[in-house]
Amino acid sequence: MAAMDSSQLDKVRSAHGFFAALDQSGGSTPKALAEYGIAEDRYSSDAQMFDLVHAMRTRVITSPAFDGTRILAAILFEQTMDRAVDGLPTGRYLWERRDVVPFLKVDKGLADEAHSVQLMKPIDALDELLARANEHRMFGTKMRSVIKDADRAGIEAIADQQFALGAQIAAAGLVPILEPEVSITSPHKAEAEELLFTALQSRLESLPAASAIMLKLTIPTEPGRYADLAADARVLRVLALSGGYSRNQACERLARDPNMIASFSRALLEGLSDEQSDEQFTATLEASIAQIYAASNAA
Repeated sequence: MAAMDSSQLDKVRSAHGFFAALDQSGGSTPKALAEYGIAEDRYSSDAQMFDLVHAMRTRVITSPAFDGTRILAAILFEQTMDRAVDGLPTGRYLWERRDVVPFLKVDKGLADEAHSVQLMKPIDALDELLARANEHRMFGTKMRSVIKDADRAGIEAIADQQFALGAQIAAAGLVPILEPEVSITSPHKAEAEELLFTALQSRLESLPAASAIMLKLTIPTEPGRYADLAADARVLRVLALSGGYSRNQACERLARDPNMIASFSRALLEGLSDEQSDEQFTATLEASIAQIYAASNAA
């Protein structure tokens, strides 16, 4: 088990800023590249596709706009962790050159829907992946499941799975980010969030006092819905996902909820293009980071 870096812990727990989610993988990569201006006819294999997405992420990470003064942490896809930026493994580059704490996405995608939710697929060889995450100096992990509607049995199953895997991750010395996303198109979104709050709170209360976890949740319909979770000493942060909202929509909603900070993916990269000059790219990313930072620290 790796020893937790106290300076990283302090930054994640109490510094002003937000998380950058740079963890699109597998099926979501072509969409991420298309939004960046790279069509599927630009590559003919998965290897070429992942080379292109790593180049995109490298451009983001090495941009003058991207550093630890406003970005607390970055969540990486496994292949990004395994690659290098400017001659350093990506996790080390983030922390040593950018003062940004590295996290790793560990889930392998979503299972088929049942009880109006999608659990995570089994994470084969998780212990091996966690060992590699420690070798690459990741501080923590992230894993996502999805809630489509207010089904109590489904939401209880989501919470059980997230906390069970979270315990395995914590035992490896890493801080788990639990991400039970409530779909923004849920026909009963507020009701689903109420059920999720209750499920998370009951499981949180059973954790040892010295535990450290994080939650990544959809911005709730009712601002402050997750205030009690954010106030629990075992919860380092409650992060907000953009969930399909535009950056403007996500930031407007986030600014009304002082208990959450952003962990945006697509909304962070909105407006960036492969064809932009370095000056245009930096200006666009700077504006995005400034807007998300302001929304994350509005209270």
